[in-house]
Amino acid sequence: MQSYILGHSNRELRRLILQADNLRPITTRLLREIGLAKGMRVVDLGCGAGDVAMLAAEMVGPAGAVVGIDRNAAAIAIARDRARAGGHTNIEFMEGDASEMIGSRNCDLAIGRYVLVHQSNPVALIRAAATHVRPGGAVAFHEVFLLGTWWSFPLVALWEDTSDLINRTFRSVVTCPDAGARMVEHFYNAGVELPRVFSETPVGGGPDSPLYSWAAETFRTLLPRAEEIGLIARGEIDIDKLEDHLRQAVTTVHAQIGFAHQHCGWARV
Repeated sequence: MQSYILGHSNRELRRLILQADNLRPITTRLLREIGLAKGMRVVDLGCGAGDVAMLAAEMVGPAGAVVGIDRNAAAIAIARDRARAGGHTNIEFMEGDASEMIGSRNCDLAIGRYVLVHQSNPVALIRAAATHVRPGGAVAFHEVFLLGTWWSFPLVALWEDTSDLINRTFRSVVTCPDAGARMVEHFYNAGVELPRVFSETPVGGGPDSPLYSWAAETFRTLLPRAEEIGLIARGEIDIDKLEDHLRQAVTTVHAQIGFAHQHCGWARV
């Protein structure tokens, strides 16, 4: 499993937690559609700071069990601390490469969020995920689509320009930016049945939308890379003020804004 390219600094892990708060309703829909229930066993591939693992732990309850796997020791340590603080006694976190671990086929669900986009071979990870799942269990992924564009109506140039910079920078570092839109192909090549797929777009507007902070903190992480590849000049953007500038630009014209498309897919094995 390819390492997480954006790093695991304390700031980046905080951004991932902020992002997880916004993604939670979509991932919850995915888990409910699969039928995740009390007493089930789940493995979270590329678990990062543990947000999907903790969501699954809430749904399976004390009679169930969740294992989170990530190759980054710092992320695992934070995930363990957060799970302990949240009172999640039914989660275990393991350091390791999920794409190279052969499972024992004793789980009801293997899930990954924002992991296929970072793989040079998404099919290999889907195939590895299936080894963790019992017959009749499910493999599922929630991925961001990085080839699309955000939108605003009426047009907010700053919002759409920020979108363009974020997507172009992401595409320079991730290995499979279209993974979310190729799940049917990837599942087929992994020998898994045709997945059920759906897509959602986070939408907001008004002064209290969380999309401004999500966009600004995402670009903060990507800013050094954007400067490195020449998308913007060093110092061209005041990153500490970007969130406020986005909020002001959107609310001034009473715009409705759309964020990055979220693609989810799952299949029985």
